Amino acid sequence: MEYQSWRHVFKLDPAKEITDGHLERICKSGTDAILIGGSDDVTLENVLDLMARVDRFTVPVVLEISTVESVAPGFDLYFIPTVLNSRDPKWIKGLHHEAIREYGDLMDWEELIPEGYCILNPDCKAARLTDADTLLNDDDVVAYARLAEHFFKLPIFYMEYSGIYGNPELVKEVKGHLSGTRLFYGGGIDSAEKAREMAKFADTVVVGNVIYSDIEQAIRTVEAVAETVDQSL
Repeated sequence: MEYQSWRHVFKLDPAKEITDGHLERICKSGTDAILIGGSDDVTLENVLDLMARVDRFTVPVVLEISTVESVAPGFDLYFIPTVLNSRDPKWIKGLHHEAIREYGDLMDWEELIPEGYCILNPDCKAARLTDADTLLNDDDVVAYARLAEHFFKLPIFYMEYSGIYGNPELVKEVKGHLSGTRLFYGGGIDSAEKAREMAKFADTVVVGNVIYSDIEQAIRTVEAVAETVDQSL
């Protein structure tokens, strides 16, 4: 599964409702993948339900694991976040150790992709849940990116603004310091213009909340990102 070439990803929250019609449009939009995940109220039941609905389409489907209890078989890949700027080691390596201790003998390591998260919106659920230190300057964020690539050798560094639109200049700066690690950006992409702007710098743009507030704008982000392929760094 060549996630390294994905430019646009839709993120679906299993705790949120979406109609069959809107789901079909999302899955047939031309997006590179569907990422299923959320910060709260994620259960095995709603993960399985959403997976079954998405599985009718040909788009790759990834589970971003937030709780061990909601892990389900059958996904193309499993993204495993480690929140680099969390103050609580539970979110950096604690839950990961717990899961490996319990299920290590059953894991297909080729399907597990670690993500180095840097959460940058102090007001989002993910920041509160993981006790993330979001009072970071640009040098701090660049240092986390370097930590992800050169120290931990993580394949993905994820700049997560979760609900607000981030700083394109900072995304550009971070991208300039990464060579092997792929830069994911998520947060506040609610229009084609914003998707196009961030896709000039980030390797992969993740679009989530706008799916539930304005399906038309969500669909437009796919083509907007595709337009930047030759412009991206």
